[in-house]
Amino acid sequence: MIELQRLWHRLASRVLDRWLAFRLVEPEPFRLDSALPTFYVIARPSMTDELAVERLSRDLHLPDADAWHPFGHGGLPACFALPRLRGRRGQIRGQHSAHLQQLLDALEADPTLDAQLVPVSVFWSRAPGKDFGFWKMLAADDWAWSGRLRRLLSVIVNGRHLEAHFGEPIRLRPLIDDPAVTLTQRKVARVLRVHFRRIRARVLGPDISHHRTLVRGVVDSQPVRQAVLEAAEANRSTPARERRRAERYAREIASNMSYPVLRFFYEMLKRLWNRLYDGVDVHGLDAVKAIAGERTLIYVPCHRSHIDYLLLSYVLYREGLMPPHIAAGRNLDMPVIGALMRRGGAFFMRRSFKDNRLYATVFNEYLHRLIARGHPVEYFIEGGRSRTGRMLSPRPGMLAMTLRSFARDAIRDVAFVPVYVGYESVLESSSYLRELRGGRKKKESPLDLLRVLKHLREPHGRVTVSVGEPLSLASFLNETAPDWQVEPASTRPAWLNHAVPRLGETLARRINDAASLNAVSLVAMTLLATPHHTIESDLLAHHVGLLVRLQKTLPGSQRCRLPTGEPAEWIDHAVNLGFVTRQPQALGELITARPEQATLLTWYRNNVLHLFMHLGLVAFAFRNNAAFSLDDLDALLTPAWPLLAQELYFAPPDDPRQRLADTLAVLTEEGLLQATDNGWRRQPGHLESSEHLRLLGQPVQPTLERAYLLLASLLRYSSGELTREVLEEHSRQLAERLTLLAGLNAPEFFDKRLFSGLLDTLEQQGWLRVENEHLFYEESLARLQRRSRALFDPELRHRLVRLTRQ
Repeated sequence: MIELQRLWHRLASRVLDRWLAFRLVEPEPFRLDSALPTFYVIARPSMTDELAVERLSRDLHLPDADAWHPFGHGGLPACFALPRLRGRRGQIRGQHSAHLQQLLDALEADPTLDAQLVPVSVFWSRAPGKDFGFWKMLAADDWAWSGRLRRLLSVIVNGRHLEAHFGEPIRLRPLIDDPAVTLTQRKVARVLRVHFRRIRARVLGPDISHHRTLVRGVVDSQPVRQAVLEAAEANRSTPARERRRAERYAREIASNMSYPVLRFFYEMLKRLWNRLYDGVDVHGLDAVKAIAGERTLIYVPCHRSHIDYLLLSYVLYREGLMPPHIAAGRNLDMPVIGALMRRGGAFFMRRSFKDNRLYATVFNEYLHRLIARGHPVEYFIEGGRSRTGRMLSPRPGMLAMTLRSFARDAIRDVAFVPVYVGYESVLESSSYLRELRGGRKKKESPLDLLRVLKHLREPHGRVTVSVGEPLSLASFLNETAPDWQVEPASTRPAWLNHAVPRLGETLARRINDAASLNAVSLVAMTLLATPHHTIESDLLAHHVGLLVRLQKTLPGSQRCRLPTGEPAEWIDHAVNLGFVTRQPQALGELITARPEQATLLTWYRNNVLHLFMHLGLVAFAFRNNAAFSLDDLDALLTPAWPLLAQELYFAPPDDPRQRLADTLAVLTEEGLLQATDNGWRRQPGHLESSEHLRLLGQPVQPTLERAYLLLASLLRYSSGELTREVLEEHSRQLAERLTLLAGLNAPEFFDKRLFSGLLDTLEQQGWLRVENEHLFYEESLARLQRRSRALFDPELRHRLVRLTRQ
C-alpha cells in the first residue's frame, strides 16, 4: 500500500512539476543547518501542498522535501502534515500525528540525533497578483478547507501563482534535553497549529463567511437589548418595534466583505494605478506583517484624496495582507456603488448620531465585534480630507469608540498602524486650488470620485505609501492611563477624556514621521519662499539639493523617505507635471510659478513642512540678527518649539538645546553659518549661502507671525478680561487683514483653528490659564512677547504693531 502511494506521488509530481510556480515567497527562507535532517510541516493533509513544498525546496536550493529520513521503523518523509481536527462526518478527532510522534520517539531513544521542523503555509489563489477571472475566484483559498474537486480546480487554474509563507525553524533536541520542558507531540502540534492559524489570519483575515450571524449577534447583544428597552420607553413604543429599528440600523451599517469582490476591486485598481501613476512605492510594511497575525490592526492613514482608502486596500492586498474593513460616510451608500463598496469591506456610518442613542449603541457594538474578532479596520482620524495639505486635528469619535471597545475586551491587543500617503499630483487639484484661493468648501459627494476620473490621461507622477511606527494600544494605555482596567467599560471612564486627545496627537505625529519628500514638495518648499515665486534655475537646483542633504544629515524624522535622482531631474519632473514653468532669459533660465500654480504648490509644501522646522527656525532667527551665542539663541527659540510642534504635528526635541547645537553644526558644515569664538554668525549678504539661509527660514514665518499677533492682541487687555472665543476671532481678523495688506491670497494663514491650537499649546505650557472661559496670564508672557520681537525685521514688526493697535 505504501509503495503504491509513493508511486502515485511520484507520478503526480512529474505531471505537476512543470506547472507549479510561486508568485510570492516570504520571508526569505531562514538559514537551515545543513547537517540536521529537515522536516517540512504543512497545515493539513494535502498531496498538492506536499508537491508544492517539494517544488519550492528545489527552486530555493533548500533541503529536499521529497527525501526520506531514517527515523524509526521504515523511515519518515521529509514533508508531512498535521492531522485534521474534525472528521468528515463532524466527529472531533485528536491532535495526534503519527509522523511527529515517530520522530519524537526516535529522538528520545537516541540522544545523538537531532532534527529541525520548518512550518510552511501554501495558499492557492489568495495571492492577489493573479489575473482576474471567474474560475480563479472560484478556486481561491478561504477559511473553509477545500475539497478534492475544488483543489483540482485550484491546481489547474491557479497553479502558476502560488504563495508560500515560511515559519521559523524549530530545533527539537534542545527542547527534549531541557528538563524544565515536558515535550509531547501534542504540545508541538499545538504550537504549529497556532502558527498556521496566525499566518492564515494575516493573509486571509478572520473568517468573513458569517455576515448574518454577525448582524444578528449585534442586535442580540446586551448593550443593544438595553438600548432597545430604553428607546421603547422614551418613544412610547414597543420593544419589538425598536428591535426592528435596531436591525435596520445594523444592516445599514454592516459590511458584507466578499473574496470575489476583493479580487474584482484588486484587478480594477491595478489597471487604474497603472494608467494613473508611474508607480506606487511602498515602505514599512514588514513591521505590519510581523504583527498581523497576533494583533488586531487599525489602519489610520492621512486623508489627502478620495482614493486614499482604495490605494491602501490595493497595496495591502498586493502585499499579501488582508484588506481592512473601512469606515465610510453614509452618503456613499448609493445603489450599486454602495453594494459593491459594502462587499469590498466598507461599513457605513452617519455623520452624527449624538441624538440617536439606539443607533450609537448599534454602531459601537458592531465596531466592537469587528475589533474583538480580529478584523483589520481602517478609518481617518482627521475626519475629512485635508484641503490645505496639513495634517488636520484628529477627531475624537472613532478613537474614543476604539478605546472603549478595547477596554471592554482586552484579550487581544490592538495595534494602530499610521500610514502616510504622498502624492506628486493629487487628483483633486482643481477643487483644492479653488478652496486654497478662498473659494467655498464644496460638500463631499459620492460622485466626486467619478468626476476626477476624467483626469486619467493627465500625468500624475508617482505615489508613496509609507507605514509609520505601529502603536500598541495596551502599551499606550498602560503608560497614559494606568487605571484603565479598573473602571468599568460600560460607563464613560474618566481616563478617556485625556487618553483620546493624546492618542490622536501621537498617531498624527507618527503619520507625519513617515512623510516622504518628492520632486514637487521640494520645488514647492523653495519656490514659495521667494518674494515673487520666481528663482534662477541653477539656484533652485542648488537649494533642493541642499534640502535633501540636510535631511540626510539631520532628518526631521528618522522614517522620512528621500527622493532618488538629481536636482535637475526633480525640476524637470515638476515642470512636466505642470506645477512650474521655465522662462528663458538672456542671463540664465528662470523657474516661475503663475499665481494659480503657486497657490496649488502650498498644498504640496504643507505636506512636508514639518520636516524642516528644526532647520527653518534657526535659519529664521539669523535672517534679522547677524550673530548669536548658543545661550541667547536657546533662550529665544525654546518657547517656539511647542507652538510649531502642536500646529504641524511633529515631536518636539527631547533636548532642545542639544538639537539646536546639532542644527548649528550642520548649517555651519554646509557653509550657511560661520562659527566664531562667541557663537555663530551669518554669511555676508552677497554670497549664495546667505540666500539659501533666507529660503530655509521663510516657511517658519507664518506660524511665528500668527503667534505674535495672538500674543499682542491678548496683552492689549488686562489679565482675565478676554474670553477665548473673542481672542480667536479678533486674531483671525487681524491675520486676514495682514494678508490683504501684503497682497497675498492665503486663506490658510487666517484659519481660526490654527489660533485655537496656539491657545491650547500656551495653556499646556503654563503661559495661560482659563477660568470661567476667561484668559489669565502672568508678566512672564509679556516678557516672552517682547523677546520674540527680535525674530522679525523692523518693517514687519512695525506692521504687526500697527495691526494690533487697531
